[in-house]
Amino acid sequence: MIQSMTGYGKAETILETGKLTVEIKSLNGKSADIGIKSTLLPKDKELVVRQMIVQRLYRGNIDVFLTFEANAAEPAKELNSDLALAYFRQIMDINSRIEAEFPGRGNADAGNTLNAVLRLPDIVDTSKKQDIINDGNWEQVRQCFDEALDRICEYRETEGRSLYADITAKVRNILDFIPQIEQYEKERVAAVKERIVSRLAEIQAQTDHDRLEQEMIYYIEKLDINEEKVRLRQHCRYFMETIDGEAFPGKKLGFIAQEMGREINTTGSKANHSEIQKIVVRMKDELEKIKEQSLNIL
Repeated sequence: MIQSMTGYGKAETILETGKLTVEIKSLNGKSADIGIKSTLLPKDKELVVRQMIVQRLYRGNIDVFLTFEANAAEPAKELNSDLALAYFRQIMDINSRIEAEFPGRGNADAGNTLNAVLRLPDIVDTSKKQDIINDGNWEQVRQCFDEALDRICEYRETEGRSLYADITAKVRNILDFIPQIEQYEKERVAAVKERIVSRLAEIQAQTDHDRLEQEMIYYIEKLDINEEKVRLRQHCRYFMETIDGEAFPGKKLGFIAQEMGREINTTGSKANHSEIQKIVVRMKDELEKIKEQSLNIL
């Protein structure tokens, strides 16, 4: 069964320091375009994760999100107190100078100043920070990625079943339109002959009967759409065989749909009949929907 390239998967794992959540989202794409939207994943593990994703998801625009919730018992972050005190002294010194030069203007509050200092760069000491994901818990994290990939694959399969039902129904609709065209073909040929004869009568042209018949046959053969109908049926059958028989048929289905479009367009250009033209428009409408859906098939 085909898979959609649209999907979502989520998994969680409890590490010693807190809860790690992995989310994977995918949309249609020509190749595997993977974006890891997190700084939690160490660089040496990133390549492993990308390989896991390509092997399971094959292609698509894929985004990976990692979030971490620390345990309540985790030690508080350490502050760079020396740097904070240096900033505080400088700010209070500037405040004193302002007050001396502009009385009443130097009214900085110590509490507000301290809050401002704590938001300055490098106040939180990260020198002793330990990686959330490390060699000790990597196997647990890898299993979490596997579980998230399982979820997104299940999502893609569910979407794939809906896509299959919709797209194959539209292919069958195109096949059903062909007999509707055929019921107007005799009428179309007769109308073409009648128009030619009527026009010759209007201009009172002297014609050779045998030559006229030859020219009519030649003209009507140019409007013949039997080859287009045969090829269109073949393309539709090939489309169904491909969607039923291949694991990842998306790209090929797009190529087949293009060939179907050629035959439908040629039929329309040769139609020379209003009812056939209406049917061709309906076929084109179904084909455009097939093309759109094919873009989302893996």
